[in-house]
Amino acid sequence: MKYTIALLAGDGIGPEVINEAVKVSDAIAKKFNHEIIWTPALTGACAIDAVGVPYPDETHEICMKADAVLFGAVGHPKFDNDPSAPVRPEQGLLLMRKKLGLFANVRPTFTFPSLIDNSPLKRERIEGTDLVFLRELTGGIYFGEKGRLDGGETAYDTCTYTRVEVQRLAKKGFELAMTRTKKLCCVDKANVLETSRLWRETVQAMEKDYPEVTVSYEFVDAVAMRLVQWPNSYDVLITENLFGDILTDEASVISGSMGLMPSASVGEHTSLYEPIHGSYPQATGLNIANPLATVLSAAMMFEDAFGLKEEAEAIRAVVNKSLEQGIVTEDLATKDAKTYKTSEVGDWLVANL
Repeated sequence: MKYTIALLAGDGIGPEVINEAVKVSDAIAKKFNHEIIWTPALTGACAIDAVGVPYPDETHEICMKADAVLFGAVGHPKFDNDPSAPVRPEQGLLLMRKKLGLFANVRPTFTFPSLIDNSPLKRERIEGTDLVFLRELTGGIYFGEKGRLDGGETAYDTCTYTRVEVQRLAKKGFELAMTRTKKLCCVDKANVLETSRLWRETVQAMEKDYPEVTVSYEFVDAVAMRLVQWPNSYDVLITENLFGDILTDEASVISGSMGLMPSASVGEHTSLYEPIHGSYPQATGLNIANPLATVLSAAMMFEDAFGLKEEAEAIRAVVNKSLEQGIVTEDLATKDAKTYKTSEVGDWLVANL
């Protein structure tokens, strides 16, 4: 089979971790007799520097024509430290989600047996954790009307949702739950927010279409507590944009490192696969960034976008093997153990495939 993949490395450590995922993907393609055509494109701060916008039209055209998008990260301190910057790398990410119709962010959280003690949480609290967040990605407060009043002294951000936006995200949640343990949790703040009441009543109305799924409804603050108390009590969770942004970062540290968790953004057009970590500008060019989240994102791409489960399992197996044998970057290395560079980890993965 032949696959065209848009390659959006982005900023900071993005190009470094993307490079290792490309090496592993090419090795898998060779092993299973596939052909990958990589099409690089600009996004983020590097796109602003080159053409003045964070998500150029040319990049969007490349993404629309591709079978999938493999994405690194965006962000740069020169924009973070300038509140008055008229254009920002993150605006490109929001625009990309909107234009590609990527309304559902799929973010799994799971543990690795060999790294169970790397987690800041106790072993007995996290063993067996295997949950998935579905975060609504193109609505809510991030996309609502915003502005300043009173000469800039008052600021506002509006959170708006339509029933259709909730239904399409919830549908994916129900469908995913049916393939797992048939448990679904709707996370909201329905005791305070009108948008959350819309979420809750919409999901409740959909329950009859999925009678095998057990649905629970929990307030976001309660879920934030339970994630660090008993994360393995959850399976599939659905929630709105802002809540999902916060909770998925909280959940990511359960595994022991943000450098381990993959994610996918899916919807109306080309699906996008990316690590959950940011651009980590302090490590740019040092060859120390953990590439495993990006490699595992490529595994999600093979399975979900291309339907190649055996290929995805081969990638996950070699990643597990690297962790068991201590072929890891400095963020995962135990005291006095040898650490490996980003590129060395990638080379080892390829050699062991």
